[in-house]
Amino acid sequence: MLTTLIRRELLDNLMTFRFAASVFIVVLLVVSNTVVLIKDYERQLASYNTALKVRQSKLSEMKAYSGYQLYVDRPPNPLSIFNIGFDKRLGNQVRVYHAFVPTLWDAERHGSNNPFLTIFTSIDIVFIFKVIFSLAALLFAYDAIVGERERQTLRLVLAQPVRRGYILLAKYISAMTCLLVPLLLSLLLAMILLTSRRSLSLSVDDFLRIGGIILTSLAYLSVFYLIGLLISEVTRRTSTALMLSMFIWGFLVLVYPNMVLAMTSPSRMPQARIDSTVNHIEQVWNEFDRERKNFLTNDPVPGESVWFNIGGLGWSGEFLMKREATLDVHFRNYLNLQEISEASESQVPHAQNYFRFLEPRIINTAEKTWLLRKQGLEDIFIQPASVDNTLLKFSPIGIYDSATQAWAGTDLKGIRDFFDAVRQYRQVVIDYFYDKQVFEKRQWFSSDKESVDWSTLPQFSFKRSDIRVNMKRALPDVCLLLIINVILFMITSLIFIKSEV
Repeated sequence: MLTTLIRRELLDNLMTFRFAASVFIVVLLVVSNTVVLIKDYERQLASYNTALKVRQSKLSEMKAYSGYQLYVDRPPNPLSIFNIGFDKRLGNQVRVYHAFVPTLWDAERHGSNNPFLTIFTSIDIVFIFKVIFSLAALLFAYDAIVGERERQTLRLVLAQPVRRGYILLAKYISAMTCLLVPLLLSLLLAMILLTSRRSLSLSVDDFLRIGGIILTSLAYLSVFYLIGLLISEVTRRTSTALMLSMFIWGFLVLVYPNMVLAMTSPSRMPQARIDSTVNHIEQVWNEFDRERKNFLTNDPVPGESVWFNIGGLGWSGEFLMKREATLDVHFRNYLNLQEISEASESQVPHAQNYFRFLEPRIINTAEKTWLLRKQGLEDIFIQPASVDNTLLKFSPIGIYDSATQAWAGTDLKGIRDFFDAVRQYRQVVIDYFYDKQVFEKRQWFSSDKESVDWSTLPQFSFKRSDIRVNMKRALPDVCLLLIINVILFMITSLIFIKSEV
């Protein structure tokens, strides 16, 4: 009996205009948008490869250690085609410097100049699923019960020896099967486009991540179908069910997420908290500057100048401050590297002794200020973002977006993995400098005797998190979607069993 009911419901759904429209619209949008996003990814990849060559070329031009300009770049994520997430919101170019510990907010951005990017900035594949498929699920469900009640066909079906639970289950299975057709068809065409491009290299883990996105999409569609089915049960007219479905869809998909995001804006950032953090950082660097001046005062060379009477050597230091954007307050060295005259040779050991003292203390001070900046940035940016993320999860669209970002690795944690790797690499570079005793060498401030060999410098490498990490991050949201499905199905079943036809 259940098989007969499923066959009947499936045939009814397949013959409707909404099924044909859903297939056509979803496939058209997914395929066309995939083409645009693939081209944008290829431009990002070309920009990334160019940046690597430029960085290496500029580094090789530096003849002394102190003039090093070391940048690392975040490689583009091919799965951002499915969910862009934070991939384009945050920078992908970070300077690695011993006097500064970088964070998410210290990155700059290089990338494509795709003319279509302004149109498709947020229109990734998951965005299409969030908007179009949720609407399609409600359209498949809004008249599932009330429509048959109006046509008196539900009374005829119940006159037969069939359980009401079977009727509800048959409607659910047939509708989800119909929704699965455009979902799998559009993804199949998208995967053909992805795998046919040589620039896109997808690993086994990437295909597993895409599988996770598909399963999460099914759970998301099921939620909206069950919402529509519930509306169809509690209303008495199809027109009322349709209006109520459109209202709930508009609120959950369009109104509520934008309302939550509008609650926290940069203008509401606590200025007093920013000023307090910056002042504490300045105090740390002022303490360092007092130690530096005290060293120069007690140095055998008369006066407090760091020139050490070396002809051609100029040096200056300054504080750099960006309060609003990054709480970036740190001490930078500027060396004017020229040939050292023979008359100044006797002063070179004093300069070496000075930098042997100075640079390790700059590193230690940068680490202290990093702890202050980290806590300040957590309070100012991360905590409001976490509140927004929590509030968004009161809507299925927020849960779905969070889960698919975690699968794709474009969530905030996925992006922070890169900056954690950058900070680890910075420490590797510092350890390399210590092992080579770079800070006390003549080559730190002069290349008159010998140029620096940068070929031995450790290279930066970054690998996206393992599939198990993505699964661990996505699983709570996926489970939440499944729990909502179970609750909605139980409610619809109880109402349908006890309702009068």
